[in-house]
Amino acid sequence: MIPEFKYHPDPLGTGAFQQGEARRCDCCGKQTEIWYEQPFYCEQDVECLCPQCIADGSAAERFGGEFQDSASVGEVSDEAKLDELVHRTPGYIGWQQEYWYAHCDDFCEFVGYVGWKELAEMGIDGEIEQSYDKDINMFDLEDVKNDMANGGGMQGYLFRCLHCGRHFLYVDCD
Repeated sequence: MIPEFKYHPDPLGTGAFQQGEARRCDCCGKQTEIWYEQPFYCEQDVECLCPQCIADGSAAERFGGEFQDSASVGEVSDEAKLDELVHRTPGYIGWQQEYWYAHCDDFCEFVGYVGWKELAEMGIDGEIEQSYDKDINMFDLEDVKNDMANGGGMQGYLFRCLHCGRHFLYVDCD
């Protein structure tokens, strides 16, 4: 069973957790058939973390690590929200430096990996055009619309505000 993660509600669906033959958690030492590998920023070589050690903060505390770079996040006024994001929320894998959106004074939930095609199929491409922030993404919107493909060299990462439901897109390239 996977604990609930406020900012990453479907970590199995997004691939943040792997599932298979039991492995030993590097934090608690227990066997787990669901584990997390990366990203986890710490000095030690940590290969496997169980969902519970992430959710309760013991992995971040034991290894002095973060699941999201605290310098690559949107702004929120409550330090407890930042603590939950970087120390108790599984991250996502990007090509370069991952960025986590914030809106309505809270971090957004990570929805998953997308290309422009997926945004259009979801019917939110127009919304993304309105919320797109070139200062964060560093790519022209037209280039994103033409070149971003899920699993391609230009990858999109979709976020949704927990309070107003607005969607945001982060983009990077290999």
